[in-house]
Amino acid sequence: MSSAGTNNNAENPLSAELIEWADILFVMERTHRAKIQQKYRSQLKSKRLICLDIPDDYGFMDAGLIAILKTKVPRHL
Repeated sequence: MSSAGTNNNAENPLSAELIEWADILFVMERTHRAKIQQKYRSQLKSKRLICLDIPDDYGFMDAGLIAILKTKVPRHL
């Protein structure tokens, strides 16, 4: 598992190499999905890109976010 941000100033920015490495990509918001689809269209051809529809308002390792992820992510694995 790995984490990356969609903004250029992210601590670990998303790259074509990370997309190639991944089997499934999860995003929190629809705007994230649209940004990735636009920028990495050719790398996404055989990938699953799943939007969890979670507002990107949580801090790193926020307990509330972890609880939401535990309910939403498993159904896609």
